[in-house]
Amino acid sequence: MYANFPLSRRYMQYEEEEEEEDYNWQVTPGQSASVSGKHYEWQLSDGRQWLSIDNDHVIETHYCQPGARGITINTASYGRVYIDFDKLETQSAAMRVQRLSFLPPGQTEDVGWYFRDDKLWCEYGTKDTNGPVSSVSSRDVEHQFTLSPRGTFRFTVGSTAYTLNFSAMAQTNCHTGVRRNVRRRPKLNSTLSSTGSLFSDSVLPTAASSLVTGDSFKWEFMGEEGQWTEYQAHRCSFDSAAIESQYQQNPQGQLHFRVDSFSYTLDFSGMCQVNNNIGTKRSVRRTTAYGSQLNSRTGTLPRWRFQDVDGTWRDYAKGRGECSVSSQEIEIQYQQNLSGTMSFNTRNFNYELDFSAMTQRNLSTNTTRSVQRLNQ
Repeated sequence: MYANFPLSRRYMQYEEEEEEEDYNWQVTPGQSASVSGKHYEWQLSDGRQWLSIDNDHVIETHYCQPGARGITINTASYGRVYIDFDKLETQSAAMRVQRLSFLPPGQTEDVGWYFRDDKLWCEYGTKDTNGPVSSVSSRDVEHQFTLSPRGTFRFTVGSTAYTLNFSAMAQTNCHTGVRRNVRRRPKLNSTLSSTGSLFSDSVLPTAASSLVTGDSFKWEFMGEEGQWTEYQAHRCSFDSAAIESQYQQNPQGQLHFRVDSFSYTLDFSGMCQVNNNIGTKRSVRRTTAYGSQLNSRTGTLPRWRFQDVDGTWRDYAKGRGECSVSSQEIEIQYQQNLSGTMSFNTRNFNYELDFSAMTQRNLSTNTTRSVQRLNQ
């Protein structure tokens, strides 16, 4: 039997490879995975019993990012507890941590395997920043790992042979002896069926929704005159805050409402509104309400920066080299999909910004630069 682990005022710290980001927010009592329908549960033990952690989807979100070394939670009962994601240990000898998995028969988690090249964490089966695409995928590595979790796996990339040591979680170049760290992390909000097909666990809220309150977003539909119009409670019974609350409970779901004699469906996955009587479809968007205090300490939006050719970190800003996006516009896209990508351009080039890898890539020259998201 699991007891709730009260985190009534919790401070969390997400540790990346080069810097840290701070978040503060209030939480309410959570429920165990067996009740909420989640396929995982994070727990801490004080030596007497295992205790469930409220709103552990925040821990799960960070754990699924290959660049995250760990997270610090500030608990009401035990103070600050640091969870090391690589070792699945805490820094306190008196505290233990575990991640339980609850999956029906025939289903497994979709797991990603990553190696650290000179600059970034790269998933097996994708191109790193230095060389060709790996000849093995995450699924290949996971298969070998399940066969022998303490063994080794030998593979080649081009003419170069490598050995992956599961016990040491390290990859070694058999010719040069160069050793690289390896990490195994689940993919966020996804499992694999018995046939290997991927499907989303839509019960889980998005990571973005855990970082902000419901009134930090504005929900709008495209009106008759081509103008974005915010939802108002006196017209359709739902305002932006109420819609955001429903969205956080199920980002892939739907919301039904009426306006006068018409019935409507708001489809979160398709980001559209459909008139159920006549079939008219309108676009819907979810944007940051800029007046909201996304950072509880400073009341400002995070800043997005890229590392220029001279090593200097520069802010994204419209008008600088005729960049087509601002830092605020990047933040909006990031909050809607923390693992997605977005495109933008300058006067001469088109670029892709990868939120998962935190990189910017020139689509013409393939030059890749590091990107930062800083809370001000």
